[in-house]
Amino acid sequence: MDSNIKVLMIEDEEKMRDLMKIAFKKESIETFEAVDGKQGLSMFKDNNVDIVVLDIMLPEIDGWTVCREIRRSSNVPIILLTARGEEFDKLFGFELGADDYIVKPFSPKELVARIKALLRRTDNRSNETTHILEIGEIIINRLSREVIIEERIINLTNKEYELLYFLATNPKIVFNREQLLLKVWGYEQYGDPRTVDTHIKKLREKLGDFSNYITTIWGVGYKLEVPK
Repeated sequence: MDSNIKVLMIEDEEKMRDLMKIAFKKESIETFEAVDGKQGLSMFKDNNVDIVVLDIMLPEIDGWTVCREIRRSSNVPIILLTARGEEFDKLFGFELGADDYIVKPFSPKELVARIKALLRRTDNRSNETTHILEIGEIIINRLSREVIIEERIINLTNKEYELLYFLATNPKIVFNREQLLLKVWGYEQYGDPRTVDTHIKKLREKLGDFSNYITTIWGVGYKLEVPK
């Protein structure tokens, strides 16, 4: 992973920004900061950043809208910050294309760990020998990160793609939630197992008629295989 990580922090609370900046500075992470949604979108367009840390409750333009606007043009990883921890908020954030979700208050070290974990998932992919993976009717193009079913491109978020790709490269193997958090999200200490369930649910919805490729092994976890 490139040590020169660039983070766009969109947060209206000064104390929260200061805490994050201290943590980022210790890790030599370059920080761009915006105090409202409008400024955040402007800074995102003007700077090439590796990841966005986005508060939901923002003045001018709220975080939901900022997330949606960023996703119109970019797949940059997005971590949502919020004081609200309801399941609905998490689901809505993932539907808009967010990759991770942290409820305030949180440890700055946790945030740094999640940033590194998200960015780690995109490393070393160019060393793989083939860029096309076919599982039954599902075709995965590793280079373009496109998933194609019956000549139709399936619109997946970063994490949905990475979860499907991991399961597809390990067919018929059952993984529990903790293993998937480690392998796909890159962390185990701070992960919420329900995050896995949420992504599996959305992934199945988007696979449509082929949702049965992902099997739930009750009391254990999930696996992917082509139904007989």
